[in-house]
Amino acid sequence: MDLRVDLMREWKEGESIVALAEIYQVSRKTIYKWIERYEAEGVAGLADRSRAPHHHPQTLSAATIEQITAARQRWKWGPRKLRVKLGELQPEVTWPAESTIGEVLKRAGLSRRRRPRQRTPPYEAPFAAITMANQTWCADFKGWFRTADRVRCDPLTISDAHSRYLLCCQIVARADTRHVEALFDATFCEYGLPDVIRTDNGPPFASCAPGGLSRLSLRWVKLGIRPERIQPASPQQNGRHERIHLTLKQETLQPPASTPRRQQEVFSRFQQIYNSERPHEALGNLPPAKLYQASPRRMPRRVPELEYAPDLVVRRIANKGELKWKGERTFISEVFAHELVALRPLDERYYELLFGPIRLGWFDAYRHRFHRQWNRRLAKAWGAAQPT
Repeated sequence: MDLRVDLMREWKEGESIVALAEIYQVSRKTIYKWIERYEAEGVAGLADRSRAPHHHPQTLSAATIEQITAARQRWKWGPRKLRVKLGELQPEVTWPAESTIGEVLKRAGLSRRRRPRQRTPPYEAPFAAITMANQTWCADFKGWFRTADRVRCDPLTISDAHSRYLLCCQIVARADTRHVEALFDATFCEYGLPDVIRTDNGPPFASCAPGGLSRLSLRWVKLGIRPERIQPASPQQNGRHERIHLTLKQETLQPPASTPRRQQEVFSRFQQIYNSERPHEALGNLPPAKLYQASPRRMPRRVPELEYAPDLVVRRIANKGELKWKGERTFISEVFAHELVALRPLDERYYELLFGPIRLGWFDAYRHRFHRQWNRRLAKAWGAAQPT
């Protein structure tokens, strides 16, 4: 503002416009604009003015806004459906875009921002090779159904991916961690421990916690079993197990039995016939029992604590899921409460957070922040590539 006043003073003293434009590094057109405002309004005309347009041709009329809000109050629909409905009722009117209708509803207090849904982190490691029995077990719930007495049944199935041996086909009282864990422990005691268990991304096998781990899969890791998860909506990645489900449905659920107890008896007979008598084409028409042998890794009496290399920093997660570091607490997840985790130093600031062999994310020791995913800040510190 002071420079503009000085420019006007020099112009009044007779300085040329060309010279003033060169001295003050502005265009001659701008100087003429300031002179015009100065002559009309004085020094006040040299102040900055708003660059907002005086007219908004796309502004919605009050009548249009009223019609949109009235339609929302009547049908309770979202912007997309409201736009279609309004177009049907008044096709001669050019209705605004869905995003504009959404803004109208938001300003009127008729909508709210949807809370983002937490999803299970994707499983990125390649699947383990399957060349012998007990390398990979597959587990899933065969879709629930009702017996003739209208009782809901949720059968849990576990199979060996190499031999197709059906290790478990049991109806669970509830599809939660406690009941499913008991069935897995019984299967481990009978057949030993596998190297890998492959499941989908649903509970109780997985959760939204870092690494996609749940209380059940935490227990597997402590037993030396690596959890594998198929990609969402990709049952073909667990195709061998899904094929067992098809045979199970065809031979035991058409129709279902009268009660859950009777249905379990049917499942048990099917399991015995499927394993020992039924030829399997993928196995050269041999039954799965001809190829399956129990695992030499036996189920221990107590689930052991994880052991880490001496070069790692070991911490126990607090009961509220917090990692304590130099007097500060950083929330990780309540799933890991009371569990041992390890921090592998990348440099003085960043640490890789591990639960056994599974990477949970990265810990910023300076800001006491936990990053589940590789982000820009980490990439800037470590280059574009994510450390392996």
